Amino acid sequence: MPVSPATAEDLATAISTLYEQAELALVEKVTRALAEGLDSPLWVELKLAALGNLQAAIDEVLAALQAGATGAIHEAVSEAYERGQQAAVAELGALATGTAAAAAEVLPGASVVDRLAAALVGETQATHSRILRSSLDVYRRVIAEASAAPLLGATTRRQAAQRALAQFANRGITGFVDNRGHAWNLTSYVEMATRSALGRAAVQAHTDRLGAAGIELVIVSDAPEECPRCKPWEGKILRRDGASGAGVVEVEHATEDDRVVKVRVAGSLPEARAAGLMHPNCRHTVSIYLPGLTRPRPKPPSRGTYEQSQKQRYLERQVRAWKRHAATALTDERRTRANARVRDYQGRIRELVADTGLPRKSHREQIDVKARPATANRPARPARRAAR
Repeated sequence: MPVSPATAEDLATAISTLYEQAELALVEKVTRALAEGLDSPLWVELKLAALGNLQAAIDEVLAALQAGATGAIHEAVSEAYERGQQAAVAELGALATGTAAAAAEVLPGASVVDRLAAALVGETQATHSRILRSSLDVYRRVIAEASAAPLLGATTRRQAAQRALAQFANRGITGFVDNRGHAWNLTSYVEMATRSALGRAAVQAHTDRLGAAGIELVIVSDAPEECPRCKPWEGKILRRDGASGAGVVEVEHATEDDRVVKVRVAGSLPEARAAGLMHPNCRHTVSIYLPGLTRPRPKPPSRGTYEQSQKQRYLERQVRAWKRHAATALTDERRTRANARVRDYQGRIRELVADTGLPRKSHREQIDVKARPATANRPARPARRAAR
């Protein structure tokens, strides 16, 4: 069967949920630490003195996060790789006896899985020092703004603190800054990195298995809601590995001995992936190309445009942002207003999916307010269900 990043898409939920829960826990810890004694004339001195306690609490959350995420990542990468291999075996099983026998051979995948998992662990754990710094920076900034505002006669300390916390809620904890200077929200970045890594694992396992069976060509599907990066590769035949560049090649017919057919290839799969194909959220698949037999499949009906799918992702981010606003609210009134905005954006999502036929992915709107990361003495366990 064909393979794509979507083959392992659901496996990313367990990992992103751990980071989502950690982010909410940290947002609430910072908010509670700042809210305590806010009306006291000694509030600034008390908050600065308590900075070490806050850092210790954040360190505990990060230690639990590291313990839980490492195991969840290895498990998810292993499962993604296995799914990719099984997809190839299913395709190869329909071919000639010799090729099918090659498909049944067990390929050594442990070292590949370990390498892919270690890379993802390193990528996600690199955010941890930034998480600590981001949380403490927000804490200090709120203290500075809230203490200075009354002196300037601009607003009350509580209002200034709430304004600064609202800015914090808008962006959440930033876990990564890309080379364009764009700061990624922690959960969004981890979800993107994880989905990308698991997609790579599934696709690599598929192509590894095809290579072991002597299959050299693959074909890209024609998918709906394609993005500009993927569109040039739709329906194209690619070399499974090897040299880049388009051209016509002569290969043996898939079922007729001594018959040679000409095939126009658009490049190699690594070349296409480097140009953007198979990115996270990519709807395209890659499958075996049998010279002389394979015919392009018809394009599935579209459930909306690429632009509409991006609008849906924007609305999902707004839902999560306003849920963070509710978590950082210092008054019931602010919390009520934030929850109203959550319902407003969820209503917009319902309208969008009703108008376009796009699937609603409710887990992307959720922040698990009931769950809490385990303490360092009780490691978190990888989730097996969608985030609430």
